[in-house]
Amino acid sequence: MRVTLLGSGDTTGTPTPRCDCDTCERARSLGVERSRFSVHVHNEHTGESLLIDASPDFRSQFLEQDVPLPDAIVISHIHFDHLDGLGNAYRLLEDVPVFAADETDPRTGQSVAETVDEKYHYLDAVSVEPQSPFEPFEACGFEVTLVPVEHPPLVCYGLRVEDPETGATLSLSGDSSYAIGADSRAVLAQPDLLFVDGIVPASNAQYHPLGGDHADADGTYRTFGTKHMTIEGARALADDLDAAEYRLVHLSHYIPAERAFAEDMAVDGERFTL
Repeated sequence: MRVTLLGSGDTTGTPTPRCDCDTCERARSLGVERSRFSVHVHNEHTGESLLIDASPDFRSQFLEQDVPLPDAIVISHIHFDHLDGLGNAYRLLEDVPVFAADETDPRTGQSVAETVDEKYHYLDAVSVEPQSPFEPFEACGFEVTLVPVEHPPLVCYGLRVEDPETGATLSLSGDSSYAIGADSRAVLAQPDLLFVDGIVPASNAQYHPLGGDHADADGTYRTFGTKHMTIEGARALADDLDAAEYRLVHLSHYIPAERAFAEDMAVDGERFTL
């Protein structure tokens, strides 16, 4: 299993356009980028490639990174920074199954799969394949499992990707608060590599209208607002899940520059062999 982190940033990315904050300037000086989130997983046994989330930066990501175009795609949720790159299938991809959860979202009245199908009905290359959470399915020779996580107000899913040939496993928290349920944690647990959502330091909760949540014993917030983990919360989840290796993703430019490029904080283009 060869894993390439195509996009490691949040909804605006880092550097953020026209932003001269210290973190964006530091990213420019380092020559690194955190574009909108997306992960490429290549199966050396079958020669196929699985794309996890279709970033709006799809075109630039595939121009920048020397990886094959996807043979299948998994969509974790319907926020634009994880979905809207699917339009790049037009004239570029052929016969690509798009896997997404089949649970109805009370907010939208549709499942993720139904929303994807409705929004991209015009793409002849795309066939939407609804999948039930906690029920493994095959994609590109991998065993993939979607699990519910907490990203209100919409449903969202984390993933476990396992290579049945080697037993290598990749887990993704998905966009989520720290309040991931025990059943989902059990599926995500003990991966060889974990990509975990951590958007800002816990101290930034003072700037969120809803503050923070899921404080630890020392009062440190592990959730920023209600939708994303703090840096501290993401690290705590990696420890909870007993990940052999982890990287923080979905990182924003609101992380102070002196802390924004710590060793466990991902940037685009990082590669892993599991």
